[in-house]
Amino acid sequence: MKFLRKMLLFLCSAVLLSAFAVACLISLLCMMKRSVKSTGYDSEHKPPFHSTLSFQKSCNTRLFTLNELDEATKGFNEGQKLMNGSSGNIFTGTLKDGSHIAVQRVQCDDEQDLMQVLNRIELLSTVLHRHLAHILGCCIDSGYTPMVVYEFPENKSLQNHLHQGKEPKIGLEWYKRLSIAAQTSSILAFLQHEISPSIFHHDLTTSSIFLDEEYNVKVACFGLLANSNLYRSDVYDMGIVLLEIISGSKLADITLILQKIRDGKLEEMIDPLLYYHEQPPFRKEQIEMVADLATRCLIFGGSGKLRMVDVARELVHIMKESIDGGSKRRPGLEETFSNSSLLQMISMSPDSIHVP
Repeated sequence: MKFLRKMLLFLCSAVLLSAFAVACLISLLCMMKRSVKSTGYDSEHKPPFHSTLSFQKSCNTRLFTLNELDEATKGFNEGQKLMNGSSGNIFTGTLKDGSHIAVQRVQCDDEQDLMQVLNRIELLSTVLHRHLAHILGCCIDSGYTPMVVYEFPENKSLQNHLHQGKEPKIGLEWYKRLSIAAQTSSILAFLQHEISPSIFHHDLTTSSIFLDEEYNVKVACFGLLANSNLYRSDVYDMGIVLLEIISGSKLADITLILQKIRDGKLEEMIDPLLYYHEQPPFRKEQIEMVADLATRCLIFGGSGKLRMVDVARELVHIMKESIDGGSKRRPGLEETFSNSSLLQMISMSPDSIHVP
């Protein structure tokens, strides 16, 4: 009997210990579940936790908080809006340290869109080039609306200088406009032909061409959802930019503009501040050549018959003529630049780096 009581006591103790262990395990699981629920992302407003977590681990850029960007842009006030992009709006702002920024908000529909945007941000962050706007970081705690933060030079964007109404466009004489066009096409050609995988802008406008204090180009505000049906080709968009550089204004009717160019009425659309009638003959010819190139960008850009490297080659050649003061004979483009030599010119700068 004594032995039996000991066995019963042992069995009861074992059962109680097992029950206690199970209870502790259940409590621990419940605590972990509550912790994840309280600190994770709400499925209706936030992206899935594992997506942003994996991005946080691999991201080499600064991660801004939503509060930081909300304060910098004054609550994303309409007065701070720089442009309405195809994949999201861009707002200007100032950080607490005085840095001027442009914040691009990208609206994603699902996790697949979100990861595509984050991958594009990470890829762009690996490219350092003197004509590419520096990406300061991004914000991923804003749900399915990730944000990318670019540096925003104090000279603002090309649009700010071209579309000022009656105010004088200080500093934008023809050579500076031509240089801006050549630099823009050159950096885009570099991204498309020298980077793997190739990077296309997908949303090029005069608003996405930032200018530093010396009017050097800093291309920004890339279309980050590349599968959108809204996107035209970069070459087509470059044609629009070239026409705005010539006209100094937004194009209300592209068909009408092209008709004027075909009819030999280019003078009617040229920005009065370019003082076309006072320009020397070689400079008038340059403006006409750029208008012709813009027309070909619009006609052939979508079909791929005209590539960005071809556009860059022509603009670099025209700019070279402008530096030389014009020439009586315009050599064939094949005699001037090959694709490889142009890209070498673009990428020779020591601050043109791709970090895989």
